[in-house]
Amino acid sequence: MAVATDDRRIAQAAEKAGAGAIMTGAAATGTDRVAEAARRLEPRAGIVVNLQGDEPLLDPRALEALIAAMHEQEPLMATLARPLEPDELDRPQVVKVVCDRHGDALYFSRAAIPHRRAGGMSPLARAHVGVYAFAAEALETFAALPPGELEREESLEQLRALENGLKIRVVDTRYRGFGVDTPDDLERARAILASGRDERGNPW
Repeated sequence: MAVATDDRRIAQAAEKAGAGAIMTGAAATGTDRVAEAARRLEPRAGIVVNLQGDEPLLDPRALEALIAAMHEQEPLMATLARPLEPDELDRPQVVKVVCDRHGDALYFSRAAIPHRRAGGMSPLARAHVGVYAFAAEALETFAALPPGELEREESLEQLRALENGLKIRVVDTRYRGFGVDTPDDLERARAILASGRDERGNPW
């Protein structure tokens, strides 16, 4: 495991915790940063998992399912999704994903998708969990692509892949953590870590 960062303070914290740290240059997205770091790993990895710092509470079992899918199904790129909670439907910070019949992503959006004409939330609604796994060659392909128009509109880097015809396999998980995107999210995460239990009372 390696922590890729352009901030010496983060690198020092990672090393203190026993992780390797790779200092990178400025990067437009987290995946661009991971691609730079992956080029410097020895030995070179066949599969690269991009777990960003805004998912500090990720359940290791969700990562295991993602990695298993990469080995068993051999997609070039994969990510995670979970059932959407009713109060998350209209929250733009909770990204939604819809998939085709093969389990590959059709689209990611901060908007409520799929829209249910009859009202309420569709049983097909799923929340994206922002963790990615790449075959090494697919990571290089992705990082070489320019940002896309949809990527810029939604501020979602995974849309760069879809805009360029790259498939993203979506792996189901029951993990119901959350990304830390706001000061309130940070306080919520700190409370969970301090208590040793998640918000449902299960041991953390």
